[in-house]
Amino acid sequence: MHEDSDAERPRPRTQASSIASTAHHVDGRHRRGLFASLALIPEVTNPYHYPRRTKWMITVLVAIAGMAAPLGSAIVMPVLADIARNFHASSTIANLNVAIYMLSMSIFPLWWSSFSETLGRRSIYLVSFVLFLLFGVLAAVSTSMAMLIVMRVLSGGAAASVQAVGAGTIADIWEPKERGRAMGLFYLGPLCGPLFAPIIGGAMGEGLGWRSTQWFLVVYGGIMVLSILFLLPETLVKRKDLAKEAEDEKGAAQQQQPLTRMSTRQSVQIKTKKYATLAKRIFIDPLLVLAYLKYPAVALTVYYASIAFGSLYFLNISIQQTFAASPYNFSTLIIGLLYIPNSIGYFLASLFGGRWIDRIMHREATKAGRYDENGKLSFRPEDRMRENAWLAAFLWPGALIWYGWTAEKGVFWFVPMLANFFFGIGSMLIFGLATTMLTEFMPRRASAGIAINNFVRNIFSCAAAVASGPIIDAIGNGWLFTILGLWSLVSGCAVIWAMKNYGDRWRRRMGEGGI
Repeated sequence: MHEDSDAERPRPRTQASSIASTAHHVDGRHRRGLFASLALIPEVTNPYHYPRRTKWMITVLVAIAGMAAPLGSAIVMPVLADIARNFHASSTIANLNVAIYMLSMSIFPLWWSSFSETLGRRSIYLVSFVLFLLFGVLAAVSTSMAMLIVMRVLSGGAAASVQAVGAGTIADIWEPKERGRAMGLFYLGPLCGPLFAPIIGGAMGEGLGWRSTQWFLVVYGGIMVLSILFLLPETLVKRKDLAKEAEDEKGAAQQQQPLTRMSTRQSVQIKTKKYATLAKRIFIDPLLVLAYLKYPAVALTVYYASIAFGSLYFLNISIQQTFAASPYNFSTLIIGLLYIPNSIGYFLASLFGGRWIDRIMHREATKAGRYDENGKLSFRPEDRMRENAWLAAFLWPGALIWYGWTAEKGVFWFVPMLANFFFGIGSMLIFGLATTMLTEFMPRRASAGIAINNFVRNIFSCAAAVASGPIIDAIGNGWLFTILGLWSLVSGCAVIWAMKNYGDRWRRRMGEGGI
């Protein structure tokens, strides 16, 4: 189980040679992935050697694909009341369209990540987006609330493949010294979903009804299938062959026995064992990645990113619920526009934050005089958590408290929206930081690290989507976001302190375990 291993690919000796290296194309007959011959960008032996413009094109494509799942989650927020009226359901039941959708985004990536080790990245992207397209059509024609929720769960689970496999693709093609900026751009895709989705959902819902939001997702999915088919090559350097491994295990068992005629019963037993091994690795082993949470560096990174993500969904539900009521009484379209400020914050932090983090990492390695045997700077994941993390640790919890009390008191809408802008900046710094650190704490299992992150953070967001409405009704926005803000502030300071003091020890322990 050692995908994404930097050790398994030829490495350039210097930075200059990395830039100048020539990409060697894989012969058309040996290219991997579904319909590989249709890809206009050829597969290469070492994805690090793709030209920079090709790397950026792949990064942008994967980022746009990464928008699909969050887009599907947020696009219904402005029309939840319409859905409830259409199916004669309560607002709490309607909110399950978001809550259970987020739960599917936490579970399905565990399998997508595992399958990508065997099938490769390209095949996973194609299969998952075809399923996204199919379930999107069924969601659009739903005849009951139950059917809508189930189809959206399956649709979200399909599109969630990018949440796990996408970061692995970025790690496949970018070296660590450049990865922060690329990861920031990739993460901008999933976080642009909350920017565009409510605007699209509000405009389409007001003019064409809530079903039009689901048809929009169908069109989006179709465009992504065609884009991946023609523009995305296989980037995984080495993938596993589960059938071959099962066959090898069978062969090893047979070698330990004397050569005799095999009875039909023995033959059946061997074949049964082979298929049982395959079934275990396909259906059970993906859950085993959760065992990586036993490592403090992974657990703390995932925890901190998850409370930020959960807070985002408390915020999203609060906007829909608070600004539709008195004293604001905004229309569906205007409520959709209120999601813009925090998303602008995401965009700015993603655009400049990744480059800032890369510079911090370079500065820390230079200051410590860390060089490898080839004379290249040696980077450590914990180097990324410096002044940028401290800024974020105070910025987004403070913004939550700011939003909570201004929304509670009915202050002019611009004031709570300004708080959301700063929440977007602070939380995005944490999202990008956590994603990049996980790929570096687990270089051989980059996709697994991201799958764990998605699993935990989407459970947090699911809980937030279910609990936010009743909690706001019970204690109001002010106290809810004060509690969240203080919890987030204490957690952030504790995580940064622990990483600074123990990060190196934890990382070395993981390295000794072959992670």
